[in-house]
Amino acid sequence: MKISSETYRKFLQSGALPELFNLPNEEMKQNYVSSIKDTVMLRDIVGRYNVKDVKLLDDLFVYLVNTASNLISITNIINFFASKKRKTNYETLSSYINYLENSFLVHRAERYNIKGKDTISGNSKYYLNDLAYRNYLYAGYGYGIGYLLENAVYLSLRRAGYQVYVGTIKDTEVDFVAIKGERRIYLQVTLQLTEEKTIEREYRSLKLIDDNFDKYVVSMDDYKIPTNEVVEHISAWNLDGYLNE
Repeated sequence: MKISSETYRKFLQSGALPELFNLPNEEMKQNYVSSIKDTVMLRDIVGRYNVKDVKLLDDLFVYLVNTASNLISITNIINFFASKKRKTNYETLSSYINYLENSFLVHRAERYNIKGKDTISGNSKYYLNDLAYRNYLYAGYGYGIGYLLENAVYLSLRRAGYQVYVGTIKDTEVDFVAIKGERRIYLQVTLQLTEEKTIEREYRSLKLIDDNFDKYVVSMDDYKIPTNEVVEHISAWNLDGYLNE
């Protein structure tokens, strides 16, 4: 099925939970998403792991929704809760994040040294398993469609069977290093490539990589941007076709 830019934008601003496509109004969709989240929390996490502080677990999930696509550490989270006069500790938060990962509410992408070909401990990025959690439960949080696009690209990579990391090379970030067997691809994700400085920024980190694996910039631009040296442009709604070649 061919996906259009309009269809893909609607997906970014909604999500892909199946029943969303059958419900007639926003209130019913919100209730549906909320019930799925609550069921997973109570059955797959609280019941399974005997979680003592259910409110902390829920607030942690809200925090990860609000910071999705940003590099964060558990120390960042401890400091956030401390600023709200909430006491917690590293062990508890680490366990609760693992529970959220194991239940597939969120996914973690570790940092990856492209030159050294190894992971870097510390900061990671977290991505939602479905954009509906942000769009219907916590839409008031002020991050834009660019973060939703990055999250959606991450999910496309995972669906296609890739291990996904956040790349670093020469003090710059590559949004994704995706590895599946012998195949490796590098991707930068940006909303639009309409300004020269944006093009320079997004392409620069990929050009620093001196191997022969595929390098892509993914955006919401409707038109195909010519290949820039070794870097190819992909419109976001066409990405799955490239990944499944």
